[in-house]
Amino acid sequence: MVLLRQEIGDVLREQRQQQSRTLREVSAAARVSLGYLSEVERGQKEASSELLASICGALDLPLSRVLSQVSEKVAVAERIETRLTALPTVGTRRPLVSAA
Repeated sequence: MVLLRQEIGDVLREQRQQQSRTLREVSAAARVSLGYLSEVERGQKEASSELLASICGALDLPLSRVLSQVSEKVAVAERIETRLTALPTVGTRRPLVSAA
């Protein structure tokens, strides 16, 4: 199952690292505790819309861009999940269809 908080955290971490910024720098700019921002990035905490907007502001990123990237990641994960659930389980047989 796809967890939105994990995908959001991954995107925020990727963006922060691309900017070569530390958690401390971003947490200070966003006025969020370093520990809480770390938990958001690791997908352990759900960020409120206000907190997410503050983090995006600190990263100088439009919220829409972050959400778009999250949406793309979720879509990929859903496609993978769909393919995995469609595969037959090892050791199971498909019923034979009679030609009657």
